[in-house]
Amino acid sequence: MELKLNNKQRSFLAGSAGFSRLVYNFGLSLLTSSWGFEGVKASESKRLTQIEKVFTNHVKTLPQYAWMKQYPSAIYSSALRNLASSVDRWRKGTSGFPKLKSKKRGDSFNVLKKAGVYPAKGEPMVPFTNRQVLYPGKKINIPGLGQFRLKQPIPFLCSCQTFTISRVAERWFVSFALDIDKVPPVIHRVQSVGIDLGVKCFATLSDGSKIFAPQSIKEALTKLSKEQWRNRNKRLGNRSQGIKASNNALKYYQKLARRQARVAKIRRDFLQKITTDISLKYYNIRIEDLNVQGRIANQKLADAIGSLGLYEFRRMLSYKASFFGTKLELVDRWFPSSKTCSCCGNVQQMPLKERVYRCNKCGVSIDRDLNAAQNLENAPKDRVRAASAEFTPVDKKELAPLAEAGSKRRIKRNARFE
Repeated sequence: MELKLNNKQRSFLAGSAGFSRLVYNFGLSLLTSSWGFEGVKASESKRLTQIEKVFTNHVKTLPQYAWMKQYPSAIYSSALRNLASSVDRWRKGTSGFPKLKSKKRGDSFNVLKKAGVYPAKGEPMVPFTNRQVLYPGKKINIPGLGQFRLKQPIPFLCSCQTFTISRVAERWFVSFALDIDKVPPVIHRVQSVGIDLGVKCFATLSDGSKIFAPQSIKEALTKLSKEQWRNRNKRLGNRSQGIKASNNALKYYQKLARRQARVAKIRRDFLQKITTDISLKYYNIRIEDLNVQGRIANQKLADAIGSLGLYEFRRMLSYKASFFGTKLELVDRWFPSSKTCSCCGNVQQMPLKERVYRCNKCGVSIDRDLNAAQNLENAPKDRVRAASAEFTPVDKKELAPLAEAGSKRRIKRNARFE
């Protein structure tokens, strides 16, 4: 939900995001440095616990960091907790090694309400007292940060423990999760469908229906490129050389961020709607395991492919499978869906410029994308695997063997805290 802020609140949230980013980088730097200490054998959780104590008892007491006292402790506790989660994912091999956070990637941080009400020592906590109660209306109380106004009202009485505050362009948002009962099962009208993704037509379904990307995406991208061309001579500044950006350049940055946010919003809204419609109508959904990164290497099609969000389409279908009870399957990326005839199974060469599949064996003539979608739906089982919301084996990168905790490691990134 979007927050309605004044200048003082906006500066406070920006400072809170910077504080969280500094603590995250501080913890990551100390953690990587501690791996080289001789005679120290401890898990990452214990190391991060000691790092939090060092930060609380020593770093925050230094005169140059006196400004940290104006921000709640929940901010840096959540930052170190996020760092622990990142290291745990790296340990399991589901993500890469944690990177130092940068302001260029956007401002965001988490806060949570940890303290509950205990009637007496040794007795259990009063239920729901460790959660923040949210009342209907256009005001929201965020733990440790205070009360803020909302652009849209909260529709009903609810509660939550964890809150995420993020910035997109000049707008600030707060997100929180609500506990709900189990979603009732959905009765799908169609048993199975194959979906072929493309550039000219975003999605071609095996039943003959087609989904086109909204024209507003192309129009917003055109305005964005024109804005960048008109301001190509702006003095952008150089921090390392001490050159400040001009006032016109700062205004251009803000306008550019708004245009980029608009493109992302249009794309996200389009993908949310079509993935929900597909998940409600079809039960068994099959899509091709596309190599999006390899396709973007084609300079002539890179902009068109990058603006569509092909992998985001797959990701949304993956996590919505648990909501709507669908079954998402990925067809092997080397399966010749475009070269195979959907009627007789003949395989022939199909250049990209040919948009109609004309079989040399049975003589059938069919649209190229529709033929591929039907082949995806009827692909053999040995070329199909189940998709999940987590990282799949194809997405996992080969990581170096992990040494035991406390042993010496060579980290490519030279992370230091200054």
